[in-house]
Amino acid sequence: MYNHVIWPHQFDPKTSAIYALNDIDVNAPPAVVWKLLVDAENWSSYFPAEDQVKILTGESELALGTKYSRVTVGFPMHLIVTECVPGRRLSWSTLVDGDETGSSAFHGWVITPTDRGCHLLSEETQQGPFFLEELGRKNPGALYRYHQEWVESLARAAEAEAAKAGADLPILLPGTKLQHKPEAQLPEADETMATSNIRRS
Repeated sequence: MYNHVIWPHQFDPKTSAIYALNDIDVNAPPAVVWKLLVDAENWSSYFPAEDQVKILTGESELALGTKYSRVTVGFPMHLIVTECVPGRRLSWSTLVDGDETGSSAFHGWVITPTDRGCHLLSEETQQGPFFLEELGRKNPGALYRYHQEWVESLARAAEAEAAKAGADLPILLPGTKLQHKPEAQLPEADETMATSNIRRS
């Protein structure tokens, strides 16, 4: 069973006009996914649609209370991070610049560790006349499609990062033993670190 977003009362999906859930299994550790997710100003490195993100409160990445701006599908927005549990949960609330209808949105991400890496879940609700008009009437299903592309792009980027990190580590085949030359002088506590003269049993 995977965890879900913890909703503020006013953003509960049961009472929201628009709701989208997207999720994917990722073959990468939660920490790798998290690092890409909170690095908001570089989202466009793997998801080009998010190429106008600016953190406004001085942090290098998203954290609890971070305020930032972004332009999504042509609409400028201001956001604030309302939940941040490193490696597990990230949520933010959104207001659209220039909108006088009081419309708002809430987007949450949940990362759940699995045997093969992690499960990534994205949920968003939207309320108010602005979102009902732009997404509910003019572009039904657009929120789901946008977030599906986002989670898939994030998963691919995380898996590529994990594969790159794995390629930088030494690989020992089954049956391979490590030996060191008898003449090598190592402190007693460091004997197990000698890695010269690899041979197959």
